[in-house]
Amino acid sequence: MNGTEATAPAVPLLDRARAASTPTLSAPARLQRLRERRSAAYLQAVSQLDAGTHVHDRQAMDALKSAIDLELAALIDSEQLQGIVARCHLGDPYEVHTLQSSGWIIDHFKFGQPLPLMLERARTLAVHPAYAFIEVYANRMVAVMASGQTAIIEGAT
Repeated sequence: MNGTEATAPAVPLLDRARAASTPTLSAPARLQRLRERRSAAYLQAVSQLDAGTHVHDRQAMDALKSAIDLELAALIDSEQLQGIVARCHLGDPYEVHTLQSSGWIIDHFKFGQPLPLMLERARTLAVHPAYAFIEVYANRMVAVMASGQTAIIEGAT
C-alpha cells in the first residue's frame, strides 16, 4: 500500500457470472470486439475515477462496475483484463491512476512511482493526450480515445 489507494471490498472487477453466461468468442471475434468503439456510458464511468466518489459511494462503485461489465463482458475470461490506466487530473505530484482487476483498488501514482508490474507498460500511452485511458490485458493493450475509438497494441511487454 502506498498511501494513495482507495479501496472498497475486494470483489472481482468484472462479473464472472455474467461472463459465464456470455457466449465464448473466437479469436478473430475477440479482436473485432476489442476494436469496437467504446460506449459513451463506459467512457463517462471510467473518466470519473479521479472524482473519488467511488471510494465513499457504493452506488458510484456499483455503477462503474456495471458499466465495465456491460462493455467488456464478452472479453472477461478470454482476454484477461488486468486493469485500466489513465492520466490523473488531481495535479502535481500525481501522473496516472489505475483501476486494478484484482478487486476494486483505485490507486493514484506520482511521477516516477512504479505501477503494478502488468500495468506499468501502459503508463506512457496513458499520459499521451490522444488517449482517455488504456485497457491492459494479459497479451495486449487497448488505447481508448475520448471519442471511444480504439487502437490495439499487441504484445505483453
